[in-house]
Amino acid sequence: MATFKDLEDSLRSFIIQEQSDAHNARNVSVAKYNNIRIWMDLSKYVQPHFYVRISISEAVFALADCTKINGGLGYEERFVLKWFGRMGIKEKLHELWNSAEKAKVVQGKDNEV
Repeated sequence: MATFKDLEDSLRSFIIQEQSDAHNARNVSVAKYNNIRIWMDLSKYVQPHFYVRISISEAVFALADCTKINGGLGYEERFVLKWFGRMGIKEKLHELWNSAEKAKVVQGKDNEV
């Protein structure tokens, strides 16, 4: 099963690769992407979603089609959209969402006992 760390590493590598292929490859700040964070918060939105934080910017995207629900990442948002379209990314995110939902249900049952 995929982990959030796996997805963060995948997004980091993707953004760095995309920028190194561009004409401004010398201006890529690799260190800026060392703190990429991806997570989910089932209590915030009903629809399946995931958060992405790059540096001080943060956005929430729908799992269905990667439409932005809230926030903004500036020009890096386009990289997240392209990354989401890569083979297997959407499925891994859905897998994490489903396991988080199951954990929430199990946790809820434990609280009732």
